[in-house]
Amino acid sequence: MSQLITNIGELMTQDGEAAVLRNAAVVLEGERISWIGPAAQAPAADEAYDAGGRAGLPGWVDSHTHLVFAGDRTAEFEARMAGESYAAGGIAVTVEATRAAGDYDLTRLLLGRIAEAAAGGTTYLETKTGYGLDVGQEARSARIAAGAVDEVTFLGAHLVPAGWDPDEYTDLVCGPMLDAVRPYVRWADVFCETGAFTAEQARRILSACAEAGLGLRVHGNQLGPGDGVALAVEFGAASVDHANHLTDDDVDALAGTWAGFGAGSGAQGMPGTVATCLPACDLSTRQPFPPARRLLDAGVQLAIASNCNPGTSYTTSMGFCVATAVLQMGLTISEAVRAATVGGALALRRHTGEDVDGRRAVGSLAVGHRADLQLLDAPSATHLAYRPGMPLVHAVWRAGKRVR
Repeated sequence: MSQLITNIGELMTQDGEAAVLRNAAVVLEGERISWIGPAAQAPAADEAYDAGGRAGLPGWVDSHTHLVFAGDRTAEFEARMAGESYAAGGIAVTVEATRAAGDYDLTRLLLGRIAEAAAGGTTYLETKTGYGLDVGQEARSARIAAGAVDEVTFLGAHLVPAGWDPDEYTDLVCGPMLDAVRPYVRWADVFCETGAFTAEQARRILSACAEAGLGLRVHGNQLGPGDGVALAVEFGAASVDHANHLTDDDVDALAGTWAGFGAGSGAQGMPGTVATCLPACDLSTRQPFPPARRLLDAGVQLAIASNCNPGTSYTTSMGFCVATAVLQMGLTISEAVRAATVGGALALRRHTGEDVDGRRAVGSLAVGHRADLQLLDAPSATHLAYRPGMPLVHAVWRAGKRVR
């Protein structure tokens, strides 16, 4: 069945030309977009929806979340707001609660967070393991996630559990744990940071995961200058996430990975390492924001993601993250929306064409791409930052089906 969404006041396509159309319409055919253009020229469809002059844009692509968890870390948050510094060790609190939860409760909690994200305009989601930290629990988290989200990342290398020798735990991550999660995951990640994993341990984990055929991501340079960016570039990782503390060499190295890759969602060539910014996390941890303007000016592609997790960024609101990027990080609304759509798709390698597994491109509105679209109760996307925190999402279609 075809659906015509017409009378869209402003349509930010985020396509290869980053076109912004006025008085536009989109036709959805099954799960794909079959036509985009002026509303006055729209073809007939089986059903029609009048957008009433509202703004339209792609659904958000949230490329970094930690949604499979139980428990609460309010006390940690309160302590941080009272002046205590953030440290990686708080993850252990969530590990204990997650291990104690049954499959039913973990699944219920996960589905609730996914529904919350969809209501806020998110139509494509990545999530990670990392709150199990033993073979059985990591495999369980991966299995539960694989039944609910678009992309699953193995993050057994989130923290060294209490009582473990770091090198022995690294061996476990590289061997039995990787084998157990492999059927459920497409990506692997490592937290290369003070209090988590050293550069040498991270290198061993990334090597093992690459050999197993997984795409790579890196948590890096969050708490201070470090080796995360250099490792991500060395291994050709799809993204390095956080990236708060960057040297000139880090920026140059990231920019070098994008040499020859053109602008826009339909660009040809191999994409480089995306710098994924997590602005809600930076507010919560009171870390400096990533140097987004410096990265963009150097030619690095940015993503914006929610980093939804119970310790440092308990939000699924990509709209809030976009507003924060505009108000606090110096991005324009167009740059921030691109980072939260095409940027996320680049970080997940879902930005163009039909991939080898047959999934359609996401993060932009173009003929043949997946029909992921949101309408705002506003005449333009600028209202996301102009009216921060307001519930502006009016309607959402995911793979051609209306979910809000």
